[in-house]
Amino acid sequence: MDETPVAGRPAKKAKPQRRDPAATWKALLDAAVVEFSSHGFEGGRVDRIAQQAGVNKQLVYHYFGSKDDLYRAALEEVYRQIREREQELHLSDLPPEDAMRLLVGFSFDYLADHPEFVALVNDENRMEARHLKASDKVAEMHSPIVELVEETLGRGIAAGVFNDRFGPVNLYLSIAALSFFYFANRNTLSVIFDRDMASPAQAARRREHVVSLIVSALRP
Repeated sequence: MDETPVAGRPAKKAKPQRRDPAATWKALLDAAVVEFSSHGFEGGRVDRIAQQAGVNKQLVYHYFGSKDDLYRAALEEVYRQIREREQELHLSDLPPEDAMRLLVGFSFDYLADHPEFVALVNDENRMEARHLKASDKVAEMHSPIVELVEETLGRGIAAGVFNDRFGPVNLYLSIAALSFFYFANRNTLSVIFDRDMASPAQAARRREHVVSLIVSALRP
């Protein structure tokens, strides 16, 4: 239809597009994860986050309150994502040893695919977890993974394929630590041992070692 203004009649003004608050919030959060994982809390800039999200800088403060609040939300988001993926493994559908192998392998693969998680957790540890201490979500997020490990471990003990020397929290810490240390320190380890620890071959060897080590430790 021809929208050419008729003489003597004012042209119709274009209606301003309404912003989707949920989409804006998500865009800011995603941009914050990228910014803070790349530059840390101290080096991260709110104006870059707003620019990446395609919004006005003031909207950052409207949705999140402060830079600290936004950083905490980014941390909560990366923890939420890994906890959500763990629940999708459906470990209870598998025999105990297969379930444990799947969980350990997943933990390794997830860190390989999500360097932003490693970077943010390292940065928060450097700050003595000051943002997580203010979170009312993180502790609740971690309960399901402990229950998942406890259920798998219990089934294995009942079936006689696992020993009962390890509690679920200590076992989970070992699973997480064996993979996290590798990904958090690959650059320095490459120099120390004069080999490319980030190569696919080295990663595959490390993955196999971590899975085998955990399963072997659990056998009677």
